[in-house]
Amino acid sequence: MTLPLNPAMAATLPPPVMEARRWLEGAVFPPERPLINVSQAAPVDPPPLALRQEIARAALEDPAAHLYGPVLGLPALRAELAAQWSAGYGGEIRPGQVAITQGCNQAFCAAMATLAGAGDEVILPTPWYFNHKMWLDMQGVAAVPLVTGAGLIPDPEAAARLIGPRTRAIVLVSPNNPGGVEYPAQVLRGFYELAQARGLALIVDETYRDFDSRAGAPHELFADPGWPGTLIHLYSFSKAYRLTGHRVGAIVADAARLAEVEKFLDTVAICPGQLGQIAALWGMRNLGDWVAGERREILARRAAMVQGFARLEGWRLLGCGAYFAYVEHPHPLPSPEFARALVQRAGVLLLPGTMFMPGGDAAGARQLRIAFANVDAAGISDLFGRLERLAF
Repeated sequence: MTLPLNPAMAATLPPPVMEARRWLEGAVFPPERPLINVSQAAPVDPPPLALRQEIARAALEDPAAHLYGPVLGLPALRAELAAQWSAGYGGEIRPGQVAITQGCNQAFCAAMATLAGAGDEVILPTPWYFNHKMWLDMQGVAAVPLVTGAGLIPDPEAAARLIGPRTRAIVLVSPNNPGGVEYPAQVLRGFYELAQARGLALIVDETYRDFDSRAGAPHELFADPGWPGTLIHLYSFSKAYRLTGHRVGAIVADAARLAEVEKFLDTVAICPGQLGQIAALWGMRNLGDWVAGERREILARRAAMVQGFARLEGWRLLGCGAYFAYVEHPHPLPSPEFARALVQRAGVLLLPGTMFMPGGDAAGARQLRIAFANVDAAGISDLFGRLERLAF
């Protein structure tokens, strides 16, 4: 007897990164050509020593670190994020407008659970972040693709033409995953005004904000006193402080919205992990200079990627920034087959563009995502050497 399966879950594609890892089964990588894994951008190094020491101190000395905490997160962390975001974005954000979550993916799911149900629609620019699409599929919410074209920058006017009676939100990720591009402030403002005029939520996921190449705030949306009526902001502590395993994210939204979010969080996790929150708070207060150094290193790797593709014949760099390069490849194989072939022929693991596009989209079959954040200068040079030597 086969147990029943939720049809929406059955229709949801498998996790792309896990699928790609299965391509490594049986593969052998000789010492002179080790695997270059550019399939996922999560930091692979541990947090800096001082932060690990703070985690250890809390684990040993703070009994509350091992208990349930507030569903919406530690008050001190909520207040710290509110204060830093208010100063950084030039607006007013109160601690009661901040919630801490078990990672930014949960932040998205929690926010979206308050906005859309089965049969509703949400606009996602393509290429989209696959976990956003997967959550919508699981909930029976239709993801409406907003084509961005060669520059990967979405157009508010094009989005306006996609809005229907069941549209509930527009989702933007900047710096973008998978495209790497940084959305100009005027583009974000255009989407904000569109969402405000049409009574929609604008979700802005800034997981990679700490690695934006621009000086100053990337937008001024929080400077509008009416932002709580339209804007929902998402953030991850994982990238800046290397806390991926601790799962710490955040939502900034209207306090009334967070009261609804609290229902979701209490049901799925009860509260975010205490040690991760303690680490995030200590990092925000003490690691500003260290994070600035991490940003400089990521920007140097971004520059190396741009220079490398300028020399690589037939390849087209569509977007590059934060942790990602999104490219169009010249080879005859469609991107899923090409990506799998790269494991054996070049010792490179990356993701095909089809994992970030609607099914059957022809553009995705020519595209690839390269997550370069964990590859140093020597590794990037080796990567381009292997791509140059490809023969199909």
